[in-house]
Amino acid sequence: MKNKKVLLGMSGGVDSSVSALLLKEQGYEVIGITLELWEENEACHTEAKSICDCIGISHVTYNGKEQFKTHVIQDFMDCYANCKTPNPCIECNKYMKFGVMWEKAKELGCDYIATGHYAKTEYSEKYNRWVLKKSNNEKKDQSYVLWSMPKELIEHVLFPLADFETKDEIREIAKKNNLQVASKPDSEDICFIPDGNYKKFLENHSNLKPKAGNIVNEKGQILGTHTGLYNYTIGQRKGLGISNPVPLFVLGFNKVKNEVIVGEEKELYQKEIIVEAINLLLVDEIEEMKVQVKTRYSSKVANALIKQEGNQIRVIFEEPQRAITPGQSAVFYKDDMVLGGGKIVT
Repeated sequence: MKNKKVLLGMSGGVDSSVSALLLKEQGYEVIGITLELWEENEACHTEAKSICDCIGISHVTYNGKEQFKTHVIQDFMDCYANCKTPNPCIECNKYMKFGVMWEKAKELGCDYIATGHYAKTEYSEKYNRWVLKKSNNEKKDQSYVLWSMPKELIEHVLFPLADFETKDEIREIAKKNNLQVASKPDSEDICFIPDGNYKKFLENHSNLKPKAGNIVNEKGQILGTHTGLYNYTIGQRKGLGISNPVPLFVLGFNKVKNEVIVGEEKELYQKEIIVEAINLLLVDEIEEMKVQVKTRYSSKVANALIKQEGNQIRVIFEEPQRAITPGQSAVFYKDDMVLGGGKIVT
């Protein structure tokens, strides 16, 4: 029988702080852990420790900077170097929260780990396994960034905020319990790029430097010049510096020729994509299945047919989808459950 000891990831924010409070109220023995991942502001660690003291739970820190650099930062830089658009939160969840943190939990004698993500885990009689589901809060749902967790781990993961409908409810709980983070703003930026300037980060921490080249249409006609491929993303319209009768958008890249390829908006739509680095949660294998697919964190789900082709999955959408971007994740849903996901290749 499992014990009720849980290791909770704490960043010093309101979500993880209220998660600690709720878990304690539910009878768990909670240990808060702050992962040191980057040269962050020490205030995050101090704040998390202060919250734990206030609630009456223990707190530990773990220096995961080397793992974070290897698995998250390097992937981020490699993606841009190869004309892909990464999602570092997904890599961080995979390797740090549901990798390093789980190992630390076992060392500390915990049967569970928890985070302040908006998602759900529960046992499904239909699938005869533990499943990952969307949270009740559709706008805040974060199941998209959790698809890469090992399926064996799902029954060991707790999401205390799963049933809340609004963020206001979370803040109200924090306020009632005199937690100083009740009014703390949500963090919108990538944790290792707090100013949001990813281009400056790449130039300071990788071999990527501004290298001018041509902006061309699909026929190869030169329409303008660019300042480096990593400065552009698929679907981008602004900042191209091209005068054209019809608005032009970035369609893709030719890395060999150092070219940005542009075209009209209608050319941004595609009906099929290939996905690799697959992780299936709901089933052990698929041949062909009708699902809903999300291709960006902020996008809506779209109906599609998925087919397994070796180590890849082909996704055929009912309706063409706009600005699908290599490097991002395609996440497959069956009703409100996460079937699995993978990285978009093309």
